[in-house]
Amino acid sequence: MALARAWSVALFGVDGLPVEIEADLGGGRPKTQLVGLPDAALNEAKERVRAAIRNSGLEWPDQLVTFGLSPAALPKGGSGYDLALACSVLVAADLVPATELARTVLVGELALDGRVRPVRGVLPGLLAARQAGMRRAVVPVATLPEAALVTGVEVLGAERLTDVLAWLRGEPDRLSVPEPQPVGAPVEPPDLADVVGQPEARWALEVAAAGGHHLLLVGPPGTGKTMLARRLPGLLPPLTAEQALEVTAIHSIAGLLTADSPLITIPPFIAPHHTASVPALVGGGVGLAKPGAISRAHQGVLLIDEAAEFGADRLESLRTALEEGEVRLARRDGVARYPARFQLVLATNPCPCAPPREVDCCCSAHTRRRYLARLSGPLLDRVDLRVRMRPITAMTGIDPATLEPTPVVGARVAAARQRAARRWAEHGWRTNAEVPGPALRREFALPRPVTALLDRSLACGAVTARGADRTLRVAWTLADLAALDRPGPDQVAAALTFRAVPTPRSGA
Repeated sequence: MALARAWSVALFGVDGLPVEIEADLGGGRPKTQLVGLPDAALNEAKERVRAAIRNSGLEWPDQLVTFGLSPAALPKGGSGYDLALACSVLVAADLVPATELARTVLVGELALDGRVRPVRGVLPGLLAARQAGMRRAVVPVATLPEAALVTGVEVLGAERLTDVLAWLRGEPDRLSVPEPQPVGAPVEPPDLADVVGQPEARWALEVAAAGGHHLLLVGPPGTGKTMLARRLPGLLPPLTAEQALEVTAIHSIAGLLTADSPLITIPPFIAPHHTASVPALVGGGVGLAKPGAISRAHQGVLLIDEAAEFGADRLESLRTALEEGEVRLARRDGVARYPARFQLVLATNPCPCAPPREVDCCCSAHTRRRYLARLSGPLLDRVDLRVRMRPITAMTGIDPATLEPTPVVGARVAAARQRAARRWAEHGWRTNAEVPGPALRREFALPRPVTALLDRSLACGAVTARGADRTLRVAWTLADLAALDRPGPDQVAAALTFRAVPTPRSGA
């Protein structure tokens, strides 16, 4: 036949769309052309596919070859279309039958010698293909464990183009099928018992884990700020099946998955360096944006260590994601959407010199204010818990038995989260941090005597309206940890104290 069709998939953020690839032969002088808004990498596929077919023992058609990628108005990029292009042109040249290509998605880059190389984004691509009604997918063997996570689609793995062509000719054994993945030993998280002292910060970490709240740790170097932050993922519950696929899809697009552990089941922990750029944090790139650190931290923890050393533009870029739980990046070729619902942990020294003892500080009050003012008021207003950490004055005399390990604290966190999940189940919220402010003030309003202290703080300007909503969320978390049905005055007062750590404007 002179016209053949195959299917591949295009990705825009975590959203995918099947792409119909048509190959037409004849109608002009020998030449190969690609239409359908291909980028540079996809435009070079003509040469890759030609060499791969020739080195697989077949001849490239000595005619005008026109590839059409539909939808034609949709920008397309990357090298994952190579395998579909090769199969479509060979079917059009009557060198292989087209029977098996119906409702089959082909994903993979071709080496010049015909090897099928892995590409990014196989998991979200196949999820989109399944939603569009595709029944089968042929992917590189290296990405087979990742592709096998998609149920409802028959997944086959190819090592070389010749294997795919043999499969098209009726040799099903030439392609690999997914093998059961061995269940590896769970990774033991760092133990909270390793952190010496800091009872207030440990309690704040437990509250943050129980309610999904953001956390600020301020204190001299060496007091355990980073250690505490790294132990937060161990207190969080494992990801649900739906959350695991979301997180794994993002890491697949970022090219961070390994064949040994294709499915991410524990909350990720991401800690970018303070020299990271804005695109490195929120995502970026030419054409269509790739995910950044905050999207890779989706359903996990994002640690901004040495927060005052980050540029203001980098910190302020977090504000929208903290409110909406999503990043939308507009680029030349369209808008990419990445989920970014994470727990933020900010850790910073109180001043530039940061001596172990505060009395040894040589910074002026103006210098201290200017240093902490790098954390803007609008950003801090979105942080629920603020804790001042004190220097460790003695390593002896601390009974290790009094330092609760992660499993003990994690059990309390799990119980509190279960209470919150039952309460918010009919509304679709999982944690207290997800509950909108209007719902807390209307459907779950607390009596006036309970919120009297919060009302006075609002009246005198000590907290903003957003801060009041976040205070109520923390109060509900404190009630869950105390196994109470509703917060009382004590929980509201305790939630307010978490916002009382001196801010940059107070210069403490």
